[in-house]
Amino acid sequence: MTLYKTISLAAFLICSVILTFHFIRLIRLGSPKDYSQKRGNLKSAISFSFTGAMNPREKESAYMHLPTYAAGLLYHTGTFICFALYFLFFFNVGIADSFHWIFIFVLIASGMSGLGIFIKRLTVIKLKHLSNPDDYISNFLVTGFQIFTLIALLNETYTPYYFIFAAVLFLYLPLGKLKHSLYFFAARYHLGFFYGWRGIWPLKSHGQIK
Repeated sequence: MTLYKTISLAAFLICSVILTFHFIRLIRLGSPKDYSQKRGNLKSAISFSFTGAMNPREKESAYMHLPTYAAGLLYHTGTFICFALYFLFFFNVGIADSFHWIFIFVLIASGMSGLGIFIKRLTVIKLKHLSNPDDYISNFLVTGFQIFTLIALLNETYTPYYFIFAAVLFLYLPLGKLKHSLYFFAARYHLGFFYGWRGIWPLKSHGQIK
């Protein structure tokens, strides 16, 4: 195993251990405690939290900013692809030519989306006031990871730089806002629990509550 792969693997293992600790902590905390009278179906509400409630029509922050919402979806898609490709690169698994070029085009689009989101955060006054250093660092690392993945797809000679950058991302991931990759699921569960307990979710139809 090459030195840069070893460094990347060590960083990945450190990241996994810390995230596992956070996951165990979440499990031990258990479900929220709600002392009001239960009115709804928790199972249906939690399911809705991960499905219908993610519809941009149900989210004020989304339907009022659809281009940014679409860019965010593309950006996250590119990130998922990058993490999958990391393991293929690490184990030297070949990629079919058709998928190879699909990944390249998707990562070009997702990388541009990441840069656009970064620029918007820098230039839009409201976002700028709401942002902190972690927002910029996280965006820089994820966008950089996508760009380095794209470069590695185009030219394998840059693979060492790719693994070193991946190591930096892995080490930062459990420290900043990027750990929402784990807490996202807990947050959606808690939302479903809160509104399901009160019989508000799931919605029967748009504009009507149960």
